[in-house]
Amino acid sequence: MKDFRKYLMIGLAAAALSTAVPAWADQVLNIAHPALEQSWSPLQGGGHVGRWQSLWWAAPMYFDKDGKLTPYVLSSATHDGSFKTWTLAIDPKAVFSDGSKITAEDLVGTWNLCARPATKHARVNLFLGDVEGFSDVVLGKAKDMTGLSVAGDGTVTVKLAVPDPIFDQKIATALIPPVKISQAVDDSGAEKTDWWRPENGVVVSGPFMPESMDLDQGIVTMVPNPNFFGPKPKLEKVVITTVSDPITATLMLKRGEMDAATELITPTIIQDLGADFLDGPPLAKGQQFWFDISKPPMDDINVRKALTMSVNSQELALAAFPEGPFTAAGQILNKVPGVDPDFPNYPFDPEAAKAALAASKYKDGGHLPKIMFVGISTPTHEAAAQYVAEQWRKILGIQGTEMKPAIETYAGPDQKSVQVFRDDVGTRVPDAVSYLMGAIHSGSGNALNKMGGYKNEEVDKLLEEAAAKGVDDPDRVGFAQKAQRLFREDWMYIPYYYDVMSKWAMPWVQNFDKNDDWQVIEPWNVTIDEEKRP
Repeated sequence: MKDFRKYLMIGLAAAALSTAVPAWADQVLNIAHPALEQSWSPLQGGGHVGRWQSLWWAAPMYFDKDGKLTPYVLSSATHDGSFKTWTLAIDPKAVFSDGSKITAEDLVGTWNLCARPATKHARVNLFLGDVEGFSDVVLGKAKDMTGLSVAGDGTVTVKLAVPDPIFDQKIATALIPPVKISQAVDDSGAEKTDWWRPENGVVVSGPFMPESMDLDQGIVTMVPNPNFFGPKPKLEKVVITTVSDPITATLMLKRGEMDAATELITPTIIQDLGADFLDGPPLAKGQQFWFDISKPPMDDINVRKALTMSVNSQELALAAFPEGPFTAAGQILNKVPGVDPDFPNYPFDPEAAKAALAASKYKDGGHLPKIMFVGISTPTHEAAAQYVAEQWRKILGIQGTEMKPAIETYAGPDQKSVQVFRDDVGTRVPDAVSYLMGAIHSGSGNALNKMGGYKNEEVDKLLEEAAAKGVDDPDRVGFAQKAQRLFREDWMYIPYYYDVMSKWAMPWVQNFDKNDDWQVIEPWNVTIDEEKRP
């Protein structure tokens, strides 16, 4: 049934190319969406739908295109000096699309609803995980977090279990937007089904509001919110249409029948749509090939040294993206304040690589077990992995390698033998400690799952001490940089490339800047330059 629906949507999109008159007017933004979605709830915490949250939901706060923390629903977020108690003040001008005020009760109710397990919010722990009582709600032991309370008219008090100097930055996201809680929750405390649909009378807080949703056809239409408390939107309409075939979406973009897309990457995307379509400002996220230390031969540090020094990081990035816009990675950190300007990148040194392998318990490439890669999920990642395997063959004599797309897509004994994971790490806030806590701390999913339970007690200690220091304390960055250098000496990864926040929009779409949350930063400023549109 899923395949039938997929090919039906491809057929409908193709038919639109040849028979339909384009539905756009002067200031109508047409977006090609890659999947037929059955839920457009703002409480999912991610996915393709999450890319467009900022169009119709106002975040508590947001980072502007220069990375400055900016008030939105909240006029301020202040701490008591200990970084454990925060006071959040809701802007008195903040209202929903029906003109009713966004209240402290709405904010508290929304965040509690996000944390309840039945809601299945994918990333709530990133934003609210340190609030007192969060774990009890996530585990279903309680409905509400004890650390959230309404302190007065338009004011919320947040008590954290541990100090967090960047809590205000963590909640600057459109993935936990306050909703009118009376619409979204039922008497049992669960999220109401389809409450977010326009026919159910949903009220929203962002610059646009849903006019219609045809979930069978995959078409969502939004119009300006007449009661938006921010600047008046410049677009007349936004139409999001499911176009599941990337080739069809590319053709529609080239012909001006679509203006933007969601995560559209094909092997010929730059040739088809131009470098600007995929280019963008640096994103605080990097791709790496991680070693699983729990599996042979990665349990031998000399093998890890040999594998790493056999790869030229510049050539690796070019193998995947010969025309850019991504750049070769070195250290884990990128973009955020605290990137180490003197970090010693791993060398490309074939002779040292051979010597390291000879010093290992395996002695040479012929005695190594088969090395399996996972996360080789696109043609670009496959090209990179093949380059790595060829370098290992030429320099170290390693013959046995195998590539798999995603670990959940295959079973059998091989599933427990994967030693190399291609995956990304990054952060949604401009903070080096947050970045490294999610990448190399032993409690991170990356360390537990991709690196096979990697743990360096000194790395953990430095990061934990740094996390408790204020953003203006030089030791916050200093300790993070020391932790990263210590991690380097464990030889746990091959640097790949740094991501950019691709525009995924055609040249005639103006002010379509995005932040590290993959959200359009100021959708009220987006316009269409009709003279440039075909």
